[in-house]
Amino acid sequence: MKVNQIDISKDMKVSDLIAQFEASDVLGAGRVARATDILANMIKDEDTNVFMSLGGPLIPGGMRNIVSQMIREGYVDLIVSSGANLTHDLLEAFGGAHYRDEGKDDEELNAEGIGRIADINVGSNDFEVFEKEIIKLFEIISAKKPVISIQELIYEIGMLIDDENSFIATAARNNVPIFAPGIIDCMIGLQLWIFSQDHDFTISAAGDMPYLSDIVFGSKKVGGILLGGGLTKHYTLASNILNGGLDCAIQITMDRPEAGSLGGAPLEEAKSWSKAKCGSNLATVVGDVTIIFPLIYAAALDKI
Repeated sequence: MKVNQIDISKDMKVSDLIAQFEASDVLGAGRVARATDILANMIKDEDTNVFMSLGGPLIPGGMRNIVSQMIREGYVDLIVSSGANLTHDLLEAFGGAHYRDEGKDDEELNAEGIGRIADINVGSNDFEVFEKEIIKLFEIISAKKPVISIQELIYEIGMLIDDENSFIATAARNNVPIFAPGIIDCMIGLQLWIFSQDHDFTISAAGDMPYLSDIVFGSKKVGGILLGGGLTKHYTLASNILNGGLDCAIQITMDRPEAGSLGGAPLEEAKSWSKAKCGSNLATVVGDVTIIFPLIYAAALDKI
């Protein structure tokens, strides 16, 4: 079949644009169209539990409301998040914000108490509020559960947060579990360590596994939305080895495959490890999650 040229018209919807990508069906446009179809199908299929992994600075990068909306709509059944995305979600829940870059160099930012994530700025004042507020939550939770799994800790935090845009709070109220195997590697983890110095409070990473394995074994099918790479991607894939691998998945990543990193590995590689089933429907899209996923999700909504 020939490559169809892409046509653009005034007032076309996002789904119309993706339909043009599908008609072309090559290179990045073709991959985006295939990922859109996979996403729509996994959301529509009542027998598929959808696992979403959040790697990279997605919450400070503007994805917070999208994740929360997908949880509220029942499009996501389980989340694996980096500790950083949890931290930045709570930073906003506690009244802080993320700011656009104003062109200052990093030494100027340091002097003003501002940390930089690419072209996103975060103020130390907001982190000071975060530190005070998270300790208050630890006080409440540790009094009730001195030994707790990571997933339970995130759930308890979510139930104490009053912010409808918080994906942690939204997940807790909709019984969508959040796992964060790397939680110690973020400001939450630092505050946990500080708090545990004079409190009897133990976080059990292994405590997550019985609950996670029950979800995997109890799923007829599992679909994956893998945003970014690294630990969150691997934890999502590896958890499904228990049941032969993912049935379908999309991956959006900026990483390259040549160095052998997991983040850059095409999803087909997961079949060799039984992290994705042979015959599973997979699509890897190379690009910025904050550009590509909103396009894919918006177009998928028209197909649901």
